[in-house]
Amino acid sequence: MAMGLKGKFITFEGSEGSGKSTQSALVVEYLKAKKLPVMLLREPGGVKISEKIREMLLDVKNTLMADECETLLYMAARAQLVKEVLKPALEEGKIVICDRFLDSTIAYQGWGNKVDVGAIEAIGNFAVAGLKPDLTLLFDIDTKEGLSRTNAKKDRIELRSLDYHTRVRQGYLDIAKKEPKRVKVISVDASKEVIFERVKRHIDKVL
Repeated sequence: MAMGLKGKFITFEGSEGSGKSTQSALVVEYLKAKKLPVMLLREPGGVKISEKIREMLLDVKNTLMADECETLLYMAARAQLVKEVLKPALEEGKIVICDRFLDSTIAYQGWGNKVDVGAIEAIGNFAVAGLKPDLTLLFDIDTKEGLSRTNAKKDRIELRSLDYHTRVRQGYLDIAKKEPKRVKVISVDASKEVIFERVKRHIDKVL
C-alpha cells in the first residue's frame, strides 16, 4: 500500500467465468452491512474516460489492435481511475474493492499476448503511482469450464483461443506463487455461498 493512505485496497482477479464479479458484489454488501465505508470499482472503467477506453478495448470490431496498443490502453484507463477516484478514496479511509487491477495486465497481456512482463510492470508502476493492493483474491477455475460460463455474446478478449486463456491462467498462478502474502488463491470448485465463506475469511483478516 502506498504511504499515507488510510483506507484498504482489495482487488479481485481471475480468468473468464471465475465468478470474481459476483464475489466482489457480495463483499460490498457484506461490508455495507457492517456499516463500513466501501466502494466498488471495475477495470477497465470506473470513471468516464476509462469507460470510453473500455469500449475500445472490448469492441470485437477492433481486430487490428496491436498488443502494445492494447497494453497501453489498459494502463491509460488504470492511470485515470487511480488519479480520479481510487487514490482519493483511499486517502479518505475508504475500503476500495476493485474488480481487476495491474495483475490482469500481467496475466492477459504479458502471459496471454506475450508482451514483455518487465515492461508491463515498469509502465504499471508509473500508471498506478506505486499503489499496491493490501489483498488480492485470485479466483482460479479450469480454463475450459470458465470459458463455458461466459455470455453467448463474447467480447474481443473472451473470443481468443483456449491456448491464450490457458496462458492467462498460468500467468495468474505464477503471480500468486511469487507473492503469496498478497495474493490468495481461491479455487472455484464449490457453490458461490461456500466460496464466499472462504472470501470472507481473507477479507476479515485484512480488515
